Amino acid sequence: MKTMSVGTFKANFSQVLKMVLAGEEVGILYGKKKEIVAKLVPKTEEKKPKRKLGILEGKGKIRFGTDFKITEEEFLGS
Repeated sequence: MKTMSVGTFKANFSQVLKMVLAGEEVGILYGKKKEIVAKLVPKTEEKKPKRKLGILEGKGKIRFGTDFKITEEEFLGS
């Protein structure tokens, strides 16, 4: 990882972005102790976990009585 001070970072912003796009990490140094306060890292594609369908399949049962009736308005909450 390459590091640079805030002033150098500001003066070379476009070049730093090109470095990051090329896959390099850049640390930004700040303060008297020149500590790394931030990092620029290349963007990675985040993979969302696949959603598991039917997670409760076979875990319960639904039974409707023979006298169960509902109108569309009641069902839709209108």
